[in-house]
Amino acid sequence: MRRDAWAGVAVSLLFSLAGPCAAQTAWQPSPGHTQVPIWPGVIPDARPVEGPEVSGTVVDAAGSKRLVGGRPWVYVDRVSQPTMTVYPPEGRNTGAAVVVFPGGGYNVLAIDLEGTEACDWLTSRGMTCVLLKYRVPCVKSGPYLDCLTALEDAQRTVGLVRFHAAEWHIDPHRIGVLGFSAGGHMVAAMSTHFEKRVYPAVDAADKESCRPDFAVALYPGHLAARETDFALNPAIHVTNQTPPTFLLQAEDDPTDPVDNSLVYYAALRKAGVPAEMHVYVKGGHAFGLRRTESPITGWPQLVETWLGTIGMISR
Repeated sequence: MRRDAWAGVAVSLLFSLAGPCAAQTAWQPSPGHTQVPIWPGVIPDARPVEGPEVSGTVVDAAGSKRLVGGRPWVYVDRVSQPTMTVYPPEGRNTGAAVVVFPGGGYNVLAIDLEGTEACDWLTSRGMTCVLLKYRVPCVKSGPYLDCLTALEDAQRTVGLVRFHAAEWHIDPHRIGVLGFSAGGHMVAAMSTHFEKRVYPAVDAADKESCRPDFAVALYPGHLAARETDFALNPAIHVTNQTPPTFLLQAEDDPTDPVDNSLVYYAALRKAGVPAEMHVYVKGGHAFGLRRTESPITGWPQLVETWLGTIGMISR
């Protein structure tokens, strides 16, 4: 499928913003949490967007709210000032931290469904969660919808978390990434593009490693080369230094075919990278952490067990 057709499928099936929205204001985290700009000055490769940042509840053309797990979800669009929001662990601190990348086809961000709700889960399990609001929509380059500005924001954020590890009571050797859909692609990009920054260093945080210590990719996209038969996106170069990885996807995913997880898992296995993959017959796409009748939505427990298995949290 052509690049423009693939982008159209993702937008029309999941992130179409046609019709009225419940709000048109910039997104703000819940009380007690503060967004912090990740860039101290000039943002690298900054590009103008059409108007100010907006967020709102997604509805269809008829004005009905689009529901996941019986509830609507909130999008963020026109992000030109990327931020991170730190959610400290509740109760016992395991020392682990996770940077979360919401999905949205690199067009918008599913900020609650695949963002704040993931942080609620992670912090309840004693982990620090850092929610990245990366730049969207982005200029996509190449045939595989790679997004350079999003990768810049992600590298910068992991470096900042490691730089502030002592201050935030985080083990600098237990910092992972977790992403959904396009965010799952960014998990793979971060796992294979960490040897050097893709932007000029701006301060001491950029001297820290941006390699994740573990990676969780949930219904990832853009990992399979669609023009060939079962081949990995050639922009993704897996090595034995790629971090341990957890993959999850449904065979009936209408937006990002399950081949995305399968080809990445095969590459991880070939490189000797510890990896765990779960493929379900049904589940669709963009279910986030919301429980439905589909067994795939029990995935958070699988991730918790895996994190204990690889020594990132106590079992």
